[in-house]
Amino acid sequence: GTFLVRSGILTSVHAFAVDPERGVFILALLGLAIGGSLTLFAIRAPVLKPTGVFAPVSREGSLVINNLVMVVACVTVFLGTFYPLFMDAMTGEKISVGAPYFNSTFIPLMIPAVILMVLGPILAWKRGDMRMTVRRLRGAFLATLILTLIVLAITWPTALTGLMGMALAAWVVSGTLAELVRRLRLFDLPFDQSIARAKNLGGNAWGTTIAHFGVGIVLAGMTGISVWRAEQIVMMTPGDETPIAGYAVTLDAVETIQGPNYTARQAQFTVRDNGAVLAQLTSEKRFYTVRRMETTEAGIKTTLSGDVYATIGEQDDQGRWVVHLYHNPLVVWMWIGAGVMVLGGFVSLSDRRLRVGAPKRSKTSIPTSASPAE
Repeated sequence: GTFLVRSGILTSVHAFAVDPERGVFILALLGLAIGGSLTLFAIRAPVLKPTGVFAPVSREGSLVINNLVMVVACVTVFLGTFYPLFMDAMTGEKISVGAPYFNSTFIPLMIPAVILMVLGPILAWKRGDMRMTVRRLRGAFLATLILTLIVLAITWPTALTGLMGMALAAWVVSGTLAELVRRLRLFDLPFDQSIARAKNLGGNAWGTTIAHFGVGIVLAGMTGISVWRAEQIVMMTPGDETPIAGYAVTLDAVETIQGPNYTARQAQFTVRDNGAVLAQLTSEKRFYTVRRMETTEAGIKTTLSGDVYATIGEQDDQGRWVVHLYHNPLVVWMWIGAGVMVLGGFVSLSDRRLRVGAPKRSKTSIPTSASPAE
């Protein structure tokens, strides 16, 4: 899909940098990464042997179900991406597959995968006990319910999809923390013993905990920007103020500036939160004289709760400017969550069991045998 939209074969909102050479380079890069992974797997495949049977309710069973869900999700994305090409090749008909298709097919498939993300690590290998697993997650269920009610109170009235998304995010975060508490026996042992267990916990376990925690943060960010995003297109003159998502945005001034290879209309905005100045934003509408092309530079204020965007457009006959204002809630959470997931991957690589030929040093010294001279 990345190759198709970057090379210009498919028209997409993501094809902002259409270049056949760039598309071929990305295709080669993806081929190296994916082909290299499959090659490493093929080399090691002969030494991989079955480890025996396992019950459906087990950690192995959850991994199998997770893989099946991921494969089906991959197929749905593949069909949605390539279906326009298939139809064009077979019938010559030009069609497009948009966001409604992916939202109605991909999101329902991800719900069981998110639920299994919490259940899987708690289940025992080979044969698990679902009742025991649910009992261990009672605290996670309660925390999820409380967090969901808090979100409902803050966003009321809210969309059901937003509430479900935040509930899944809370489920992943609270379930991950519940599994960590169980591993450390945090409330069953003295605190110093729990700390000792934390120090002896392998990098693989810590990596799983950190990565799953990051997934919960990403889910919250995706829900925020998908459900509670606000957008306004207004006509403003300098001095006018417009509210959006609890903020007040004032257009201070608009002037023409000269850049190194472009001319631009530059607008200054002031964003206030409850009367206090939150940010000064600068937006530009640039015109590149050589390439005869216009671009828009948005003014952006990033906060933990969301991003405020402001862009300047054209001027009408009455001297008013077209201003686009956006509020994208929890966008930065997706970046933070992605970084946490990457950190979890690196932490998991620190596990000695994943490093061939790195035995753990013995803490006791082994006496050497006496020499012949002795």
